[in-house]
Amino acid sequence: MLRDAHNHLQDDWLASHLDEIATEADRLDIDAMVVNGTAETDWPRVAVLAERFAFVRPSYGLHPWDVAGRSPHWLETLRARLVADPRAAVGEIGIDRWILESAPAGYFPAGSPPPAPLAEQIACFLPQLALAVELDRPASIHCLQAWGHLDELLRSRPLPRRGFLLHAYGGSAEMVPGFAQLGAYFSFNGSFLAEKKTRQRAAFRVVPADRLLVETDAPAMPLPAPWLTHPLPASPEGKPVNHPANLAATYRGLAQLRGVPEAELTAQVAANFARLFG
Repeated sequence: MLRDAHNHLQDDWLASHLDEIATEADRLDIDAMVVNGTAETDWPRVAVLAERFAFVRPSYGLHPWDVAGRSPHWLETLRARLVADPRAAVGEIGIDRWILESAPAGYFPAGSPPPAPLAEQIACFLPQLALAVELDRPASIHCLQAWGHLDELLRSRPLPRRGFLLHAYGGSAEMVPGFAQLGAYFSFNGSFLAEKKTRQRAAFRVVPADRLLVETDAPAMPLPAPWLTHPLPASPEGKPVNHPANLAATYRGLAQLRGVPEAELTAQVAANFARLFG
C-alpha cells in the first residue's frame, strides 16, 4: 500500500477530477492521503472529503501564506475542528521567507492581502504547534528559506510526542540529523526528481530510513516530464496541475535514489506513516 503524506485534495484545481482520482488510488493501492487544509475557508472542504473517501486522513492548519487573511477567532475554530475529529493532524503550518523575499511579482491574485511578515507568521505557527502537543497530534510543517529560524523555534519549546513532518524537505543534508533528533520525519516530493534539484536529492540520500515519507503536495509541485504518469489539464491560470496518482512514480524515483528495492521502500514508508499518523 502507498501513502501520500501531504497533499491538498480539497483544492479547486482537483475538484472536477475527484472520481477519477479515487479510481486511480484504488488501482494503485494508495490507501491513505493526508489532506492538508490551509485556511479557515477550506477546512470544511477537507472534512467533507474525509467523510466521502476512506483513504483521506484530514489535517487542519493555517498556512503561512494565509496568515494575513485569518479571522479573529481562527485559533478557536481550529481547536474545535481538531477536537471534533481525533484522527485529524495539525497542518499545514509553518514559516516562509521565500514568499516575502523571492516570490515573483503577481504570484498572488490581484486583491489578495500581502503575505504576513515573518514575525506574524511565527506568532501563528507557535500556537498551532502547541495545539499538536496538547492534543497529541502530528504536525505537518512548511518551511521555505527559513530553516535556521525553524530550527531555533523547534529547539526552544515542547514538540509533538508522535513527531512532526517536514513536508517536501528542502533544507540541507547537514541539518537532517539535528531535525531527526527532534522527532522530524521528511517527505520526499516527486518534483525533486528534476535534474536541477540536486540539493534536495542529496538530503534524501542521508535521511534515516525510519524517518522517510513520500508525498505529492498535489495539485502543486508536479513531477518532471520523464517521471510523469498521470497528467492533468493546466489550471485556468496556465499552471501545471499535479495528479495525486503520481505518487507511485515518486516512490519509484526515491527507491532508485536510495538504491533500495521498491518493495522494501514501500514497506518502510508504510511503517513510518503508521508511526506518525496512526
